[in-house]
Amino acid sequence: MKIGVLGTGNMADALATQWVRAGHEMFVGGRDEQKAQRLATRIGGGAGHGSLHAAVGFGEVVLAALPYGAGADIVREHQSALKGKVLLDCANPVGPGFRLLTEGGPSAARQLAAAAPGAHVVKAFNLCHEDVWRMTPPVFDGQPLSVPICGDDEVALALARKLVRDMGCEPVAGGGLDRAGLLEATAALFIGLWVAEQADVRAIAPPLACATGPRAESA
Repeated sequence: MKIGVLGTGNMADALATQWVRAGHEMFVGGRDEQKAQRLATRIGGGAGHGSLHAAVGFGEVVLAALPYGAGADIVREHQSALKGKVLLDCANPVGPGFRLLTEGGPSAARQLAAAAPGAHVVKAFNLCHEDVWRMTPPVFDGQPLSVPICGDDEVALALARKLVRDMGCEPVAGGGLDRAGLLEATAALFIGLWVAEQADVRAIAPPLACATGPRAESA
């Protein structure tokens, strides 16, 4: 599929590189078009480069690899061109002290949806450091990484699931876009535990077989 990338940072680099390897057509857009050109050259695969507007026009799917606080403004500038397109949001609104910056207000994903009401926003890829997305594939203890996704449009979700699988990961339904804030809050919690406590967050949850409590033995 054709994917336009808004942004030239590490997440744009990691995700776009994987999708080029999977055979997708990429176009990198940035306010600094020289940075966009350097990233397009680095990811290879004949990736195009140019302005943010050109990236939006190119993609049937548009990755918003943008810092929280800038994303909604940039999306608003291109809302008419985003109408009917899938808009993937991987931003984490996490500030100093691992504080969730959206607390008391709409999630980062809902802010993008409000800025481009004609787009189909999907929240995904926000729970891992960019170097995890560079792994080919991200597999831990023999198990592919699961990637929760949130969104309201089934066609958009299907495309997002394909992009997850193309990275060697497994998509997990996270619910509608109203639940995207839970993913963002989870990221804030996990980052704080990883960085401040050096804790393995996988140890927080019990195995699936025990998740709902002990089961009665069959008679």
